[in-house]
Amino acid sequence: MPEYEVNGSFEPGGEKRDFTQVIEAENADVARERTYAELGSRHRLKRTQIEVDEVNQA
Repeated sequence: MPEYEVNGSFEPGGEKRDFTQVIEAENADVARERTYAELGSRHRLKRTQIEVDEVNQA
């Protein structure tokens, strides 16, 4: 499976933090969804608190 680099930001507790994550996924849409799931689970965030700026194949 190809790897995708997902860039964006999220707001835990009102402060904005940037992130870059490399995800192994079938396509860019799946990589975006896995990013939402992982960040939401790890940082207790809702999708509205996560902003994905771009998804590029690594």
